[in-house]
Amino acid sequence: MNLLDHFSRMAGNNLWSNDRLHRAVLQLEPGEFEAERTSFFPSIKATLNHILAVDHLYLDFLEEGGVGAAAYDDFMPFDEPQPLFAAQVASDRRLIAFCNRLSANDLDRRVVTDRREDGRIPERIGDLLAHLFIHDIHHRGQVHAMLSGTSVKPPQLDEFFLDYDLKLRREEVERLKLINQASATS
Repeated sequence: MNLLDHFSRMAGNNLWSNDRLHRAVLQLEPGEFEAERTSFFPSIKATLNHILAVDHLYLDFLEEGGVGAAAYDDFMPFDEPQPLFAAQVASDRRLIAFCNRLSANDLDRRVVTDRREDGRIPERIGDLLAHLFIHDIHHRGQVHAMLSGTSVKPPQLDEFFLDYDLKLRREEVERLKLINQASATS
């Protein structure tokens, strides 16, 4: 597997993991989504909104949309899990499309990031993607841990890449139309 394939598969994993996590969140009892919890952000609601806001910011950088820090600053948090889930799916699909359009030369190409505190800094596309995937995994892990204190069992989030686990994700991968990422051998 080359790095382009890896990034495409990571984008697919982002969609799949977010799908599992958000489907669990949709099962929460009233009040659990916004309830104060111990984590970097004070609730499941705040953490999932942060993930999406950062996705919007980095997608703007990657696609050279020119919005910059305003993509994060102007983000309007969702108060309900269903519209947040729908917006996350749209963002994940956008990231998959971006990764699938990349060429090997694109990974070292620099795009301008515009961060409030540091100004405009050119970054490599490959580095931005790596950071975005780590960021999302990090905060999904926090939501996963917060779900442990709710009425909903946290979903398994590490069954995406291995052929051994295919039987555990096949239906989801097909439903999400990630068929080409279901298995290297199927």
